Amino acid sequence: MSRSNWKTPFIDKSLLKRLTPQYEKKPTWSRRSTIYPAAVGLKLQIYNGKNMISRKIKPEMVGHKLGEFVTTRKNFIAKQKKITTTKKK
Repeated sequence: MSRSNWKTPFIDKSLLKRLTPQYEKKPTWSRRSTIYPAAVGLKLQIYNGKNMISRKIKPEMVGHKLGEFVTTRKNFIAKQKKITTTKKK
């Protein structure tokens, strides 16, 4: 569900202040913030629930949320069964 048209896109105030190259290295915990055109080209560190993931903001990302580009879950990898060999006497 998208945000109402009469409202402006949401961005955290702390993140809005840091949309300059000098604050690129500081991490952000605001996954709910919308990506503004001013952030294009910056490399932001976004929290995924466990650690910080670096993402470079591209023009195609404008209008989406920061959290959409950082996965919070690990990919499931099915474990293979061990094949045991038995020696016959």
